[in-house]
Amino acid sequence: MNSQNNTIMKLAQTALLAALCYVSFTFLQIKIPVPGGDATSIHIGNAFCVLGALLLGGWYGGLAGAIGMTVADILDPVYITVAPKTFILKLCIGLITGVVAHRIAKINESTDKKYVMKWSILASSAGLAFNVVADPIVGYFYKQFVLGQPQKMAEVLAKLSAMTTLFNAVVSVILVTVLYNAVRPVLIKSHLLAVGRTKEQLN
Repeated sequence: MNSQNNTIMKLAQTALLAALCYVSFTFLQIKIPVPGGDATSIHIGNAFCVLGALLLGGWYGGLAGAIGMTVADILDPVYITVAPKTFILKLCIGLITGVVAHRIAKINESTDKKYVMKWSILASSAGLAFNVVADPIVGYFYKQFVLGQPQKMAEVLAKLSAMTTLFNAVVSVILVTVLYNAVRPVLIKSHLLAVGRTKEQLN
């Protein structure tokens, strides 16, 4: 597969994963209302951002999550005001996962199932651990200083967000590990994922 066709394929796969991020967040979330008209959610949208980073590389996975989840926020009257925050954080999740999986572990150069399993867990955990810390902190300052929300309300939302984000992260790591290690052999066999051609995976 030449470079141009490879890029087109990755863009198509990114679009599919973005759609999965959108659908999973919009239709499968459990919204927890917070006083003042806000809310936090239990959802698996981040899982497809991380899955994209493992399969396609950090930039593509990050863009899938950023685009899919941001569109979901824009179309939700509760979350529309935090769409810019969502775009940045989801992009960072993908980038961090991609760095660990592809730059450090180079999982696309390995055919060792145990090695790939271990590093898919570590990479997923790294990206989502960032989100567990960053989401409530960035959300607190964003709500208070950008949106002008009262400090106490911002604090309550940050605490609830920390709990739901941690729960989402644990569920997502498990889900991603299962999905990635299940579909990876199929994609390799179908020549949709090239093992040993790291440069193509990191473009």
